[in-house]
Amino acid sequence: MTFAIVIISICSILLCLIRPFHRNNVYHTAKFLGKVSYLLGLEVEVRVPESVANASPAVFICNHQNSYDIFTVSNAVLPSTVSVGKKSLKWIPFFGQMYWLTGNILIDRKNTSKAINTIAVTAKKIREKQLSVWLFPEGTRSNGRGLLPFKTGAFRTALQAKVPIIPVCASNMHKKIDLNRWDNGKIIIEFLEPISMEGLTKDDIRSVANTTRDKMRDKIAQIDKEVA
Repeated sequence: MTFAIVIISICSILLCLIRPFHRNNVYHTAKFLGKVSYLLGLEVEVRVPESVANASPAVFICNHQNSYDIFTVSNAVLPSTVSVGKKSLKWIPFFGQMYWLTGNILIDRKNTSKAINTIAVTAKKIREKQLSVWLFPEGTRSNGRGLLPFKTGAFRTALQAKVPIIPVCASNMHKKIDLNRWDNGKIIIEFLEPISMEGLTKDDIRSVANTTRDKMRDKIAQIDKEVA
């Protein structure tokens, strides 16, 4: 897996040197990263309703389970989508340079004022460049603890950008992957219907975040049963 990440990162960097920060750099790189799921012995099924395929730009929010997300969730990244990650990522050899050159947005989580400003900057990029943004509203990996409480940054970004929130639900991966076997079963990643932010105010954000989390929790439980 490490070898695969290095090779994919180098190839992506070479592509990005030709067209740095292109709107689809993340999409193409994600497709290659998603292929690594085969090495993990996983079958990944992605379900995208027609309403989502035509909803760009948007803010996609997905549950964040563990470090394997980079190989599974990557299969679900749609064209013209970038992610938001920690500024420190760019110092990781090969991967960090790839992450930056593909056009992802880097933020300084230790600096609250800069993080708040990032919401405005991200919303501006969504509007002006017609980009979608992929975020993990839990803010950290759940590691088997279920769907954690949501932070409101993704919802504030969508409100400022005047674009919908689109929930993305990945079935449970906790303790599912055993690197000593070739078949580790199936993962389902399903997009829910877009949630319009039109007519909402900042005072509505927390309520919308909680309601969205409830919808995602129910859907995750449903696809977990389906996988089982």
